[in-house]
Amino acid sequence: MKVTYNWLKDFVEIKLSPQALADKLTMAGLEVKAIEEKEGDFVFEIEITSNRPDWLSVVGIAREVAAITGKKLNVKSLALNFKNFKHRALNINQFNINIESPKDCPLYTAKILHNVKVGQSPAWLKNRLEMVGCRSINNIVDITNYVLFEQGQPLHAFDLDKLSSKEIIVRRAKQGEKLVTLDAAEKSLTKDILVIADKNNPVAIAGVMGGKDTEVTQDTKNILLEAAVFNPAVVRFGRQLLGLNSESSYRFERGVNTQAVEFASLRATRLMQDLSPAEYIGEKSSGRAGKNKKNIIFDALCVQEKLGIRVPNVQIKTILTHLGFSIKTKSKNALIIGVPGFRPDVNCAEDLIEEIARIYGYEKIKTTIPAVKPQAKFAGNRELVLLTKNILTGLGLNEAITYSLIDRELLSLYANTDAVAEVRNPLSKEQEILRPVIVPSLLRCVSYNLNQNQELVNIFEIAKVYLPAGGVINEELHLGIVLCGERNLLLEQGKLKDKMSLLHVKGILEELASRMGIEDVAFSWETPDTAGAFVNKQKIGIIGCLTQQVLGKLDIKHKDVFILEVSLDKLFNCVSLKKRFTPLPKFPGIIRDISFVVKSSISVKEIIDVIKIAGKPLLENVEVTDYYQGRQIPAGSRGLTISCFYRLLERTLTEEEINPVHTSAARLLTEKFGATLR
Repeated sequence: MKVTYNWLKDFVEIKLSPQALADKLTMAGLEVKAIEEKEGDFVFEIEITSNRPDWLSVVGIAREVAAITGKKLNVKSLALNFKNFKHRALNINQFNINIESPKDCPLYTAKILHNVKVGQSPAWLKNRLEMVGCRSINNIVDITNYVLFEQGQPLHAFDLDKLSSKEIIVRRAKQGEKLVTLDAAEKSLTKDILVIADKNNPVAIAGVMGGKDTEVTQDTKNILLEAAVFNPAVVRFGRQLLGLNSESSYRFERGVNTQAVEFASLRATRLMQDLSPAEYIGEKSSGRAGKNKKNIIFDALCVQEKLGIRVPNVQIKTILTHLGFSIKTKSKNALIIGVPGFRPDVNCAEDLIEEIARIYGYEKIKTTIPAVKPQAKFAGNRELVLLTKNILTGLGLNEAITYSLIDRELLSLYANTDAVAEVRNPLSKEQEILRPVIVPSLLRCVSYNLNQNQELVNIFEIAKVYLPAGGVINEELHLGIVLCGERNLLLEQGKLKDKMSLLHVKGILEELASRMGIEDVAFSWETPDTAGAFVNKQKIGIIGCLTQQVLGKLDIKHKDVFILEVSLDKLFNCVSLKKRFTPLPKFPGIIRDISFVVKSSISVKEIIDVIKIAGKPLLENVEVTDYYQGRQIPAGSRGLTISCFYRLLERTLTEEEINPVHTSAARLLTEKFGATLR
């Protein structure tokens, strides 16, 4: 929203410099993004929040300036002699207004003016419009735009003689109807778009833009001046559907002050009489503006309770009065506050306290330390999520954040798309499905980074996925990881290239589980490229390597891309963060190896689990030290060497104690798995 310094001074006395005024407005919530000096004036560019449509007018901003500076808002310059003004009007009963749906258009007014002289606007009017970024067209159109910026009420002038009937119909468009708008573009209409029409055709998109066929030109003699209230949602839908933007739609979408429609219409009519001149014939209206004034019972003592500072009652009343609120005193501290129609955002006492605070000055509210130290706790699994992120970043991974919405084609490369949560009205094809898995989104990141000549891509994301089941959509927290490329290891011998592999992905999950107190982590091949990941014998996700077919469709030229996706909800259910102290050993241990040949179908985890059971309580650690497949090993088998470390904390073990335990472990391997000792 642009407004000029001198235009504001028409309505409020300002002694502050433009820069000082901009600072005051910013501190009060109207962020001044820029100030530009132009032709002896200053143009303020103000960021307007969506809940304050009253700021979309010069008068609205002048009201804020009056409240900030303690001056009175001067609107006497706009005062109209309504009685005399209406007395000159003639009867126009032959003209009709038909509103088909009051929900779409609660109020529509039309003023008829004859014998207008369309021409150039005076210099002062042109200058003001151009200063706020609106080009001059002709005096009639410029007046409607001028009142729009001044009052915040959109208006539109039709060439009355170009209407095919003496009737204005506010209705939904018929499917297939067409309208050439003021920007000379032909628009195809649908039944969801609200239009202004005569007996035969639509002549304007309600609240958005007028039609080319009924625009005011140099030849126009008689006009119909429209001032109305349209449903914000209907205006927004029509604008988005047709791809149109205008100052009018911007205001209608945020809501206009229904009580100010008549005043804005009269203001424009008077300007047309002064600048055209024009003969005012009369007015027709349909619908009601509605009573949008509400009262709030307000306790002045609540201000101190909420803000922590005392604001005198006199100052509270002054601030609210300057902002346009009416005040009735019920008792010493109890007030009845009347909310004006231009403040739909104020609904309760807390809203009033906010108004008092921003005008009184946030800088006057001192920082105080809470008397009681709050015992803050993370909600849900947030603490575990933060721990997971810290562990993964410590392992050298980088966090990625991607959209929850993906396209069906991308998802189909990785997962089944039959049972997914679809968006009914997606903004684009790329955002039509709520993702049931994370990895496809990460693959786009991989493709982008590889195209930027990154040698190593190691990323993870923690986010919700959406799983439809039984007519509802269940949300589940997932962890997705994608690794590819080579990393540089700095060793004493120099740099060493370490190529990413499936073992890296496996190791990351094992380390994550270990740091969270989870020991039982296992993997089981499901396809030649993927393996299931299990914790406490419950499947939590998968690890794997993407096929060349998938990589080719994603334009990923790297041969090896490894992925992991697990349910953190399931993983967190197994977490044990209790730390158990283990004293440092005082006595040496003894290492014994078991070398054997066993079938390849038997997992190493199964073998280690059997050895651990047999070695209790002397066995401290078990690890694989050698793996071999070759000529001396039968087909379908492999040779393993398992190293067993035995120790007691309270004394040194003897050979006599270790031998039977170690022999028992070896015997169990032969009995349970058919292993052949070497």
